[in-house]
Amino acid sequence: MEQQEHSWDAIRAQFPILQQTVHGKPLVYLDSAATAQKPQCVIDAESQFYSTINAGVHRGAHELAARSTVAFEQARERIAKFIGASWQEGEEEVVVTAGATAGLNLLATAFGYASLGRGGSAATRFALHEGDEIVVSEAEHHSVLLPMQELAARTGATLRWIPVTQDGRIDVTRAHEVITARTRIVAVTYVTNVTGSITDVAPIVQAAHQVGAVVILDACQAAPHLALDMHALDVDFAAFSAHKMYGPTGVGFLYGKRELLEALPAATFGGSMVELAWLDKPAQYMAPPARFEAGTQPIAQVVASGVAAEFLDHIGFAAIEQHEHALTERLLQLDSIPGVRILGPTENTQRIGTVAFEVEGVHPHDVGQFVDAQGVAIRVGHHCAQPIHRHFGVFASNRASVGVYNTLSDIDALVDAVSGVRAFFKA
Repeated sequence: MEQQEHSWDAIRAQFPILQQTVHGKPLVYLDSAATAQKPQCVIDAESQFYSTINAGVHRGAHELAARSTVAFEQARERIAKFIGASWQEGEEEVVVTAGATAGLNLLATAFGYASLGRGGSAATRFALHEGDEIVVSEAEHHSVLLPMQELAARTGATLRWIPVTQDGRIDVTRAHEVITARTRIVAVTYVTNVTGSITDVAPIVQAAHQVGAVVILDACQAAPHLALDMHALDVDFAAFSAHKMYGPTGVGFLYGKRELLEALPAATFGGSMVELAWLDKPAQYMAPPARFEAGTQPIAQVVASGVAAEFLDHIGFAAIEQHEHALTERLLQLDSIPGVRILGPTENTQRIGTVAFEVEGVHPHDVGQFVDAQGVAIRVGHHCAQPIHRHFGVFASNRASVGVYNTLSDIDALVDAVSGVRAFFKA
């Protein structure tokens, strides 16, 4: 036990930002669901790229360009292995994006182009028409909900949703009811960013594939907490952001089954994604993943993302899940504070250490400022997921979320701070 505690202390020590004080108190960072802090190895990887091999990839014949390209593609391979995807040349299944939001919008745009007849006969499988249906869930982040909502509006399709249970889990028992023969796309989250609940995606994937629908997975909140295997999950596409998994901001990744990426029409246009271009006829676009990577990529950030994946793999997800389970158990004690209600499951099963809560009679922004004065950083607001907040009868909430660097004393600091909120505001 002592050795394990020392191990997690050593991991925490790799995050330089956590060695500071705020408001005269040691920083307790419990906002990893918004963005995770960066270990020194990730910071160094990005800095070293700029210091030693900074150059564009897949262009230029000079030495730095060659080194940059190798580093970029090695990072893509690391990310592919991290999520259980193919990486061999000609079989790549990982596309670099500006983040999960960009990846999800890329898909919505590409499906829209397919609906206009772009991409040839292979792309007709993605085309939507009036009477078709797109299915999301009541728990979705706006980055899933809004692109799908807009895609439905552009194509005449109808948006439907799988409801959540009373405690905020996606009700997978309703999947076969909501997913019908008209369903063309099903887009759901693996782990919700409000309740922290883990979705049993297997029944959803099965129901979708039975009617020939494409499954899109939001894996943002899953990537730092759960071992991912896209082939085993059998989803068709998945998006996640590096900054949630201890990597840099401004970069993310889109997984797609290879045969689907090959059929999907291009969605953004510019340099590096075109094979041949003419003035008097349509361009001939490159094979995936280049087809979806127009312009100059966030190369340094991709390289550092590969290091972040290695950092997590080195710790091991079995150890991460065990560590975070103990933190979550303590975090759920918030529910025992008078006047505090957890929004979501209060049992420590099929969930991660992300807990949203409300304090009776006190606005979430006031709660956030009060606990911040105690040195504790949490998220306040609707967390870009308004429908599920309406399900709980609130517009906003407070949210605490853990990472590999958190300790039981961090959770105790939060619980102590929240315990004093209602008395301070005379609620």
